Amino acid sequence: MTDSRTNLRSSSLPTKVKIVEVGPRDGLQNEKQPIDAATKIELIDRLTDAGLSYIEAGAFVNPKWVPQMAGSEEVFQGVKRKQGVTYAALAPNMKGFERALEVNASEVAIFAAASESFSQKNINCSIAESLERFEPIMAAAKEKGLPVRGYVSCVVGCPYEGEVAPEKVREVSTALYNMGCYEVSLGDTIGVGTPAKIQQVVAACAQDVPLEKLAVHLHDTYGQAIANIYAALQMGVSVVDSSVAGLGGCPYAKGASGNVATEDVVYLLDGLGIEHGTDLQKLIDAGNFIVGKLNRTNGSKVAQATTAAC
Repeated sequence: MTDSRTNLRSSSLPTKVKIVEVGPRDGLQNEKQPIDAATKIELIDRLTDAGLSYIEAGAFVNPKWVPQMAGSEEVFQGVKRKQGVTYAALAPNMKGFERALEVNASEVAIFAAASESFSQKNINCSIAESLERFEPIMAAAKEKGLPVRGYVSCVVGCPYEGEVAPEKVREVSTALYNMGCYEVSLGDTIGVGTPAKIQQVVAACAQDVPLEKLAVHLHDTYGQAIANIYAALQMGVSVVDSSVAGLGGCPYAKGASGNVATEDVVYLLDGLGIEHGTDLQKLIDAGNFIVGKLNRTNGSKVAQATTAAC
């Protein structure tokens, strides 16, 4: 019997999507309360048990600026590594890269901004200077055979400059790709994107970076993330970043939600008949586990509805 969902899937949509789970890093780094390594380790193990094959497990950054990432070494050493799972680390400088190597991170990630003002405010240098700083990391990663993933922040809007031109996003994405990043994730950092704007950005970047090398990292500040992800899927994008339970707020819109919830992305993909390899119920359980530890509400609409129905 043919699955009716498959019949509904547009030929332009991918048949399979890779979910990049950023909750243990991008999500937890924004939490104010202390989170011990054991909790992070259990969260990661629950996420891999749910079938997720890519986990952003930590960041090797200055703990003075990002205190929640201080125990990343212990996290990488404590997780029950599964074959076929990528355990990635954010490593924005050589010191961070060396720390990631020491704990056998599967790959590292670097980040640049499409906004000059955001780059200056966030990392105290221009976009061009930030890209220059990554050159030693790229050279070392190539020597070690370690993959590097690139992030571009503020691909639609900037909290300081307002609207960001797709052409600027294209320039930065192309630079990261040409530098050697195997994949470039387009981040709507303040969540102001709409489907049409996301498609414009993807179309601009795809002029230089192959579509299969582009990912989207779309925040839900204005409730547009799922619609925006669908718009990106229609363009042929097949890699989506998300955070279990919607962990991670938007630091530029007080009280607003940030990362799109992985549970909600999985529900969307299920409805479209797109393969993703994740067990939704186990994912919901993982989300409920971590929000219980954080004493906060689960940010996933799907988790809220499912839990309420039980």
